[in-house]
Amino acid sequence: MFIEFDSGEAIERVIRASTVEHEDFGSEFEPQVRPADERFGDFQANGVLPFAKKAQLNPRELAQKLIDSLPQTDLWETSIAGPGFINFRLSSSYLKQWTEKFSDSEKMRDAAKEANPCKVVVDFSSPNTAKQMHVGHIRSTIIGESLARLLSFLGHQVIRDNHLGDWGTQFGILLYAIKREKVSLDELGPDPIARLENLYRQGNSLIKENEDHLKQAREELVKLQNGHPDNLAQWKKIKEISMDSFESIYDLLGVRFDHSLGESFYKDKVDSVCDELLKHKICGEDKGALVVFHPGHKRFAKQPFIIRKSDGASNYATTDLATVEFRKNEWNADKIIYVTDGRQKDHFEQLFLTAQKWHAARGEVSPEMNHVWFGTILGEDNKAIKTRDGEPVKLIDLLNEAMDRARKMVTEKNPDLPDQEVEKRARIIGLGAVRYADLSQDRTLDYVFSWEKMLAMQGNTAPYLQYAVARIHSIFRKVKILPSAVHVPEYPPTTESEKKLARKLLFFPGVLSQTARELKPHFLGTYLYELATEFSSFYNQSKVMVDEQEIKSLRLVLCARTLSILQTGMNILGIETLEEM
Repeated sequence: MFIEFDSGEAIERVIRASTVEHEDFGSEFEPQVRPADERFGDFQANGVLPFAKKAQLNPRELAQKLIDSLPQTDLWETSIAGPGFINFRLSSSYLKQWTEKFSDSEKMRDAAKEANPCKVVVDFSSPNTAKQMHVGHIRSTIIGESLARLLSFLGHQVIRDNHLGDWGTQFGILLYAIKREKVSLDELGPDPIARLENLYRQGNSLIKENEDHLKQAREELVKLQNGHPDNLAQWKKIKEISMDSFESIYDLLGVRFDHSLGESFYKDKVDSVCDELLKHKICGEDKGALVVFHPGHKRFAKQPFIIRKSDGASNYATTDLATVEFRKNEWNADKIIYVTDGRQKDHFEQLFLTAQKWHAARGEVSPEMNHVWFGTILGEDNKAIKTRDGEPVKLIDLLNEAMDRARKMVTEKNPDLPDQEVEKRARIIGLGAVRYADLSQDRTLDYVFSWEKMLAMQGNTAPYLQYAVARIHSIFRKVKILPSAVHVPEYPPTTESEKKLARKLLFFPGVLSQTARELKPHFLGTYLYELATEFSSFYNQSKVMVDEQEIKSLRLVLCARTLSILQTGMNILGIETLEEM
C-alpha cells in the first residue's frame, strides 16, 4: 500500500480489496470507515456490525476475520473494540511519510482532485438591481464563494453565476418615479444606488395613494417590456449603476463571477417554457393560471407551482425553469447549486421536481440540483438584525464597521505601524472576521451577530486562525528559512504532541470531502479551528528551537505543514492571512 492523500479512503480501499472475494463478506460489504475517537485509534471501520447482524453472524469473530484478511503492513495497527468495531492506529512511519509527501497547497490540490470531475454551476449572491445590497446578501455571497472555491480545489469545472433581479414590475414603478421627479440618471449624487433606492420607495408610496399613479407606473413597465428606446436606455443605465455598486463590494470581499445573467436575460425564453410544459401535459390551467401539481408529493399535490399568472405574466418559476434549461443546454451543467435563504425551500423543491418531470418527458436526464439554504443573521436581541430605524443593515456599512473596529485593534497593538500596513491589516482582519463568523456556523441555523465574539483573539474566530498563521511565520523568521525550504529528517513523530499534530494534519482531506458532500463550509471551519488549537498545544509542549538537529527539523516540518493546511483551508473559505499581526 502506498501513502494516499485521504487516509480514510485508502484504508477503505484496502478493506474492500481484501473482502470482495472473501467467503464471509463479498462485494456487498460496506466498510464504513470514518475518523475514530483518538483514545482508540485514528480511523474506525464500523461496517462489520450491521453486516453481521444481517447475516446472523458473530460480529467480533467476523471483525477478526476481516483483520486476518488484511495485508501485513507496518503502516498501522488494528484492534477490535466493543461488539465489532475495528480501530486503525496509524504508525509514526505513516505520519512521517504523509507529511513528507503532501508538503504544499499545490501537491494537496493535485491529490484532492476527484476521480470524476463535473461541470457545476454555483448560483449565489443574486441582489436586486436599483437596490443596495444589505446584510441579508452576505450569507449567499460568502457561502457561495466558499463552495465555488472548494469545488474548484477538488478539480470540478465551476461556473459562478450571479442571477440578478433585473426585470419585473419594480422597474415600472422606478421609471415612473424618475420621470415624475425629472431626475437625470447622470446626476444622482455621490451615492447613486442609494438615490435609486429612495426613488423606488417614493414611487411605491405613490402607487399606493391612488389608481392613477399605479396606472402610469404600469404604462412605463409596458413601454419597457415593448422595447421603448427611452425606457430601455434608462433601464440599462440603472443596471449599470447597480452593477458598479455590487462590484465594489465583490472586489472588497474577493468574490468573482463568470456571469451575471439576470432575469432579463431569460425574458424571451419564458414563453417556450410554458409551451413545452403544456405540450408534455406537465402543467394545466387552474383559476386562469398555468400551474404544476405533483400528485405524489405530500405537500405539493395541492400546492400549485405557478408558471404563468392569471393575467398572463410570467414569474420567478418560469424564469427559473428557463434558467435550468439554459444551464443544461448551453453550459452542459452536470450539477446546479442554488445558494439562497431557507424561506425559499418550497420554491426550489417544486422547481427541481418540475424540471425533472420536464426532462424525463423528453427522455433526458436533469442536472443534479441542490438548494443550499441558510438561516437568518440575528442581532443580540435574537431578532433579525436591523438598524435603529428598523431598516435592513446595508452591507457596505457592515463591512466598513468591521474594518473600523479591526483598525482600532491594530493601532492599539501596533501604534507605530505605517498607515498603509494598518489599512491592510484592518481590511484582512475585519473582513475575515465577518466572513468566518458566518462560515463557522452550520448554515441551516440562525446565528447571532456579535462584534465582540467575531473579533476576539481567542475561540473559534478568524483572528484566532490568522494569529496561528502569523505565529508560525514568526517561527520561520527566527530560524531564517522559508517554510518551503525546511529539511525533512529521517526522524518520525515520536512524542505524543508531535503525533497528535501529525494525525490532525492528515484528517484534512476527509474534511474537504465531507464539506463538499454536505455543502456545509462549517465542517472545514471547525477543522481549521481544531488544527490551530492542536498546534497551540504542540507549540507549548514541544520546544521547536532545540539543539538536536533531527528533532528541530521534524518540528519545523510539522510547523510548515500546519501553515500550509491552515492557509489552504482559509483560502478556500475566502479568508486572507497575515505574516504578522
